[in-house]
Amino acid sequence: MTLKIVGLGGSLRTSSRSRAVLAVALDGAAAAGATVELLDLRRLELPMFNPEHEADAPATVRTMIETCYEADGMLWSSPMYNGSVSGSFKNAIDWLHMLGSREPSFLHDEVIGLISAAGGTQGLQVVNTMEFSVRSLRAWAVPYVVPVAQATGVFADSGDVQNRAVEQQLRLLGEEVVRVAERLGRDRAVPRQLECDEAAERVGRSVPAS
Repeated sequence: MTLKIVGLGGSLRTSSRSRAVLAVALDGAAAAGATVELLDLRRLELPMFNPEHEADAPATVRTMIETCYEADGMLWSSPMYNGSVSGSFKNAIDWLHMLGSREPSFLHDEVIGLISAAGGTQGLQVVNTMEFSVRSLRAWAVPYVVPVAQATGVFADSGDVQNRAVEQQLRLLGEEVVRVAERLGRDRAVPRQLECDEAAERVGRSVPAS
């Protein structure tokens, strides 16, 4: 069975660096044999989350949450704004609250890889914030993460990633999300946290420092 990996993120900028790095990670997932789909927050144009509007949420919201729910794994990417995730990314995560009434609820047992893009050196703060959301949605974050620091120096004028080490890290993250999702889907008895931890160690040994 071919797995489906969904990328969620980007920013509202026309030339979004967080969307560009997400695309590279999705390429890695595709190279590992998965089908991939990008949920670009700029294109989705989600309204602000309001719990009172869940019953009549617009089609773009319903399409997004169904795509996330049906995925075998996900890749999340956000820029760092004022030490945290962007408002548009947090808003998308807030809409996933609608999955709480499902069975299983939320993003139960999905494997998620985390990416951030920061102009400075503190991109890991974004990853830490996203990990809290992963837990609340009952999913599993692969501990190997890719915080892209000083992102302005990582990209060429064309918008392509020009740092080969960062590109390799992103592709390997995509590959690992596929591998772990496939492993967990094949054997429900596999300890989830142990498998994710081992994935982090395995990728960490194979990626050069950027």
